Amino acid sequence: MPPVSRLGRQIAEVTSALAAIDAPFALIGGLALAAHKVVRATQDVDLLVDADKADAIETRLLSLGYRCLHRSEDAGNYVRGHERLDLLYSRRPIARLLLSEANTLDTAFGSLRVIGAEGLIGFKLQALVNDPSRTQDLEDIRALLRANRASLDLERVREYFRIFDREPLLDELLQDSR
Repeated sequence: MPPVSRLGRQIAEVTSALAAIDAPFALIGGLALAAHKVVRATQDVDLLVDADKADAIETRLLSLGYRCLHRSEDAGNYVRGHERLDLLYSRRPIARLLLSEANTLDTAFGSLRVIGAEGLIGFKLQALVNDPSRTQDLEDIRALLRANRASLDLERVREYFRIFDREPLLDELLQDSR
């Protein structure tokens, strides 16, 4: 059996802790890209979790030695040594739907619930709108569109761009991905 990476151990420990408190979660962010045919380096773990479990999740993470860097009703950022864990809390209807629709996929870190490509594009778009300097999110969207064009629900993707008044950007990205 090959050695498990630091990231692999972190994911196993965190997902086991979440399962122990019955907290639904799905992989998002850079690590979720690989499940959708896009590979890039990342050093942190990003999860979408049930907002109703935020207090229990924080208690569990603190017991594992994590320190809270920031917590709001929308997100929590935790660190333990060189390990970073970023949580998005699914409290809005769209995020709750995305969490409920996450599929269990085989990943480099084992079988994990992973958000769908459309939802991942939506979250990447939201991050880009919130902070336009996050150019990696734009590149991730572009790569997801290229790699998954044939299987994406483009109307759903368009709805995410419509929410953020960015439909012309989607048209440009779709043109580029042909």
